[in-house]
Amino acid sequence: MPLPEKELISKLRHQSAGKPRLGSVRIGIGDDCAVLRIPAGHEALVTTDFSLEGIHFRRDWDAPEVIGHRCLTRGLSDIAAMGGEPIAAWLSLALPLSVSQKWVDGFMRGLLRLARRFGVQLAGGDTAEALRDIAADIVVLGSVPQGKAVLRSGARPGDRIYVTGALGGSAAAIASLLHSGALARPADYPQHFRPLPRVEVGKRLRGIASAMIDVSDGMSTDLAHLCEESRVGAEINAESIPRARVGRTRREVLREAALHGGDDYELLFTAAKGKRVPFQMAGIPVTEIGEITRKGKIMLMGDGLARELKPLGWEHFTR
Repeated sequence: MPLPEKELISKLRHQSAGKPRLGSVRIGIGDDCAVLRIPAGHEALVTTDFSLEGIHFRRDWDAPEVIGHRCLTRGLSDIAAMGGEPIAAWLSLALPLSVSQKWVDGFMRGLLRLARRFGVQLAGGDTAEALRDIAADIVVLGSVPQGKAVLRSGARPGDRIYVTGALGGSAAAIASLLHSGALARPADYPQHFRPLPRVEVGKRLRGIASAMIDVSDGMSTDLAHLCEESRVGAEINAESIPRARVGRTRREVLREAALHGGDDYELLFTAAKGKRVPFQMAGIPVTEIGEITRKGKIMLMGDGLARELKPLGWEHFTR
């Protein structure tokens, strides 16, 4: 079982101790609240996201380091999608007595390794005893220059649609796990086991992107969110969608996985027709996949046909 709460918090405080970004976290773990500074001329970005056992991860599929890594990725990706810079994180962790301290240590190793990579300090949180399943809630604070946050609502008819990286890798991993029950080499599916939030790309897109969202629920669903907020439609070129290559043979994932699979943590964004968008940003490929339209529907164009692209990605409470 995990250490008693007081000892566990003390251990987490020791593990998370590190050199924070200059001037950001003045008081971290140890008081009732953290004390932070936001850089002058910046606005705060705040996001929160659950990682729930049986919904977002399974202990028999994922190592604790992977689960911790992915837990923080969810929050960092939201900050990236606003063009922001992450500053600090808060973790609330509910654990059943059946979970070993070794598992908790592994979870924190994965989370804190990613936090250090992006200069993020764990500034607090909470611990509690759960009846059966693990629940982790991550809160991430970021900042963005005043008035420069990239919203979902800025897309306009004629804007081009782009996506970073490749899509469908995590969905392919889940399909493989469901089929075989185990993966021999997690390195064959890096988008599932070690996704990297596109923070640097998001920052570079300030002033370029007219609207942006991260691909966490599936491209079809997240594009629908963006179009809804911008009150526009879209046409997507099916052949242009970059599909991940997975497995030892590096096979290309199925189109359906790229369209609807979630947990890729890439960035989907729009830019005005005349705006120059590089083919690569911070070492990550950028692909044009379509155009924003006035009509409210999202259409998938390919094979000489046009069909409506329904949002078939992840949505809670629909099963």
